[in-house]
Amino acid sequence: MRKLRVLVLMHDYLVPPADVSNQDPLTAPWRTEYDVLTTVRDQLEHDVHVLGVKDDLAGIRQANEEFKPHIAFNLLEAFHEVGTFDQNVVAYLELLRLAYTGCNPRGMLLARDKALSKKLLHYHRIPVPEFTVVRMGRKPRLPARFKYPVIVKSLTQEASIGISQASVLEDEGKLRERVQFIHDSVKTDAIIEQYIEGRELYVGVLGNQRLQVFPTWEMTFANMPDDQHRIATERVKWNAKYQKRMGIATGEAALTPEVSDRVHHLCRRVYQTLEMSGYARIDLRLDAEGRLYVLEANPNPQIARKEDFADAAARAGVDYPSLLQRILSIGMRWEPERLG
Repeated sequence: MRKLRVLVLMHDYLVPPADVSNQDPLTAPWRTEYDVLTTVRDQLEHDVHVLGVKDDLAGIRQANEEFKPHIAFNLLEAFHEVGTFDQNVVAYLELLRLAYTGCNPRGMLLARDKALSKKLLHYHRIPVPEFTVVRMGRKPRLPARFKYPVIVKSLTQEASIGISQASVLEDEGKLRERVQFIHDSVKTDAIIEQYIEGRELYVGVLGNQRLQVFPTWEMTFANMPDDQHRIATERVKWNAKYQKRMGIATGEAALTPEVSDRVHHLCRRVYQTLEMSGYARIDLRLDAEGRLYVLEANPNPQIARKEDFADAAARAGVDYPSLLQRILSIGMRWEPERLG
């Protein structure tokens, strides 16, 4: 294996401390950064330079000139604390002619905007829920084709920000309130989608032109009361006590071979339609009639050692060090000039 000089880009407040003896890396906010850093440096034995990025790109240019990395391992999820600006950092890496891990700027742009991505997927006859967008300062007006219940989300935010049980609505009055909440609290446009009752599925995809689709993962809600919607809210994703109380877990989905094949075929089409590269997670719903709906595509998903993406890769025979090496190798092979 070729030894690489790897510039690991992370948020300045998520740089792991040099001494972690008095801390638990499994629960620390810099858990992903720690897992990637220690694996790439200590197990894969690449030369590593860590750069904490705040709101200035000058450090990246300086590190590129002085360290002369072969590739940047990109763990940034925002810039200036704006999530949709992460694509601009990746575009800057391309301008520097520096290889990088993860998705290209165009794929990030297309996937991050939930309405734009759904329009593209619908055009290619990939099933998505009915949807409409309510811009900041506007009032919601549902098209005639909509039926309640609906779910209201931020148009661009990820990580279930702004999603709770109150996001699923049955009437117009509550709909207006929830859209206003997204506008005022999350400070983005809102998207209203037809709510799809069904199983919550996640699928990891790895590659550029040649893709590997990992086994389908499912979120289950063992102790959730019958009057609660089985959706991935902020509490479901990030509150460990709530997860334990409600019996929320993720693991390999029990699907028939026919459904599994349909899921994998659909996810390949989504990845290619949105011109993604590197690695991504596709979120879907499977309803009681066996119909699949694509909810969204997530470039550069969470890749901590025990997260869903890494667990699904392990189930496919790709252990964690091998997964990170594959991500590096795929990044080294990406050619921005070939896009389009």
